[in-house]
Amino acid sequence: MHERLSFHIKRDSVIHRLNPLTKLTLVMTLILIAFLSPWYWTPHLLAVLFVPLLSLLGKVSREFFRAAFQLILPAATFLFLMQAFFQPVGGEVIFEFYFLDVTRESLMFALGNAMRIFVMISAFTLFLLTTHPSELMSDLTRRGLPSQFAYVVISTLQIIPQIQSKSMTIIAAQRSRGLDTEGSFFKRAGALIPLVGPLVFGSLVEVEERAIAIEARGFTSKRQKTSLHEIPDTRFDRGLRWFLVVLVLASIALNLWHS
Repeated sequence: MHERLSFHIKRDSVIHRLNPLTKLTLVMTLILIAFLSPWYWTPHLLAVLFVPLLSLLGKVSREFFRAAFQLILPAATFLFLMQAFFQPVGGEVIFEFYFLDVTRESLMFALGNAMRIFVMISAFTLFLLTTHPSELMSDLTRRGLPSQFAYVVISTLQIIPQIQSKSMTIIAAQRSRGLDTEGSFFKRAGALIPLVGPLVFGSLVEVEERAIAIEARGFTSKRQKTSLHEIPDTRFDRGLRWFLVVLVLASIALNLWHS
């Protein structure tokens, strides 16, 4: 079975064709505007309208919405509930639950923060779905980023898919040996013990193998490296990056003006 080493979905779209640095700049722009904009409804518009529209342009809307409902929305909802119940601001109580009070001010505060977190995680999710880690590393290294730092970035982006792929392989192997991984909660919890051991030790072995592979490929060499696959950086990419920088600066200026 082919091992998937990233979240990247190969599609032919406007977003996929952008330079990796342009997409990274777009992600950081969305996050900064969500946190720096002086208008309360800005992160809400970004989360509900703009980021989903980008997923449609990138032809990864199905994968994006699946991740949104399974991961991003639960995390944002948990943050919203914690801050709505435990943020001691305001005096207009609109909901009571035993000794906990939800005020109008705490509700608005929690909703705004939850939407900002939603924008931050969903923007990075869209970036991972439309950008291959190797392209990002090649482009950043070509621009002068140290190879060691680029390796840390790409390893971080690949660690979760690798663990998922390895865990599914281990579960299939243990099931073929008669291990029951279904049933009640306690039965599934007991089945974790023979699954965790191979996963941990296998990951440690992979770290050593990767270190040997890196050394064999001359990763630490000081000579200038070349690439078989050049990452295009068009005039449109450069113009779009400058436009995004101007948007961030405008958000900062508006925030200072309203404060």
